[in-house]
Amino acid sequence: MTISGMTGFARAEGEHAGLRWIWELKSVNGRGLDLKLRTPAGFDALEPAARAAAAKAFKRGSLQANLNIARDAGAAAPLKIDFALVERLLDAGDRLGARVEKPRWDGLLSVRGVLLAEDGEVNEEARIALEAELLGGFERALGLLAAARQSEGRMLAAALGEAADKLDALIAAARASAAAAPAAALDRIRQRLEALAPELKLDPARVAQEAAIVAAKADVQEELDRLAAHAGELRALLTKPEPAGRRLDFLSQELTREANTLCSKSSELELTRIGLDLKTVVDQIKEQAANVE
Repeated sequence: MTISGMTGFARAEGEHAGLRWIWELKSVNGRGLDLKLRTPAGFDALEPAARAAAAKAFKRGSLQANLNIARDAGAAAPLKIDFALVERLLDAGDRLGARVEKPRWDGLLSVRGVLLAEDGEVNEEARIALEAELLGGFERALGLLAAARQSEGRMLAAALGEAADKLDALIAAARASAAAAPAAALDRIRQRLEALAPELKLDPARVAQEAAIVAAKADVQEELDRLAAHAGELRALLTKPEPAGRRLDFLSQELTREANTLCSKSSELELTRIGLDLKTVVDQIKEQAANVE
């Protein structure tokens, strides 16, 4: 079985030049491919390459990718205080006079922008190396996510294979029921005529002609042939290497159409029951197909 699902989670992490990074990827169902990428400030340049890698790995699914970066404690950058900002804060407090308490030092340090990390300038070569490391981690996370989605795909393939078996069994039962329909129609016509006019002598040829007309209107062989062809296509899709989700969506629509036509043309209670069972199986196929890439 080669089909893939669209649900999964993956995590990849690593370390580079004193920075520890973690990619977390989550995938759920989607009609197309949609990537929502969240990176720390200053790493927007990763987005085009990340989108290209995701498009190469997947065709459908809604993906969320989060990148977290933290500096190792041992490699933490030294801190500095923005004394100019502190002076401006103190001047603002002086203008308020006695209406506010004098600021404390710990309070001033907690103001955003007062305490800064002296990262220094990162040269272009170091940034390129860091981005390459992060993109490599993203691609590893994509590989892990693909494995998770393939695991779901194996379960989906098993369920769809069972549905194909049910289709085959119901189509065979419908063929047997449809084959008996002309004789059953002939018996019904004869019984009705005898009940309406017991004294009337029936013309066997005319009765057979009426039965043939009824049977022709209720003929479902074409629908059964198409249902059988669709069941064969379903089995083929389960083994093809390319993504099968969109084809399965279309196939489930065709199966629904044929099952509905079968029920509407049926003149036999047994054939109608089989048609309803077919619709139930087709609904199950449609439900599972929505999870396939």
